[in-house]
Amino acid sequence: MIVCVPVQPDGTVDPRWGRAQRIAVAEVTDGEIARWDEVDVGWDHLHDEGSSARHHARVARFLREQNVEAVVAAHVGDGMVRMLDTMHLTLHVGAAGDARAAVTAALA
Repeated sequence: MIVCVPVQPDGTVDPRWGRAQRIAVAEVTDGEIARWDEVDVGWDHLHDEGSSARHHARVARFLREQNVEAVVAAHVGDGMVRMLDTMHLTLHVGAAGDARAAVTAALA
């Protein structure tokens, strides 16, 4: 399963999904992280450039390009929840602490 989680420089979950600066894309196989790639997405700066629909489209495009199947995050706003639901992606909220541990815990 391909999972996304917002990460801070220290490897913890960034509490800002839609305003994250960096996203980790993890491939999880049999409960273990098989691949972990971090990508600077710059959503923290891009969030307020244009409409929320434009920003949601930007996030959706990234998720599609990465073949993401689930999102792990601390919190996600209502509009983003609707967008992720429309994309048929699984959403795990309430994540905190070490991002890798949060991913494996969410999928356990």
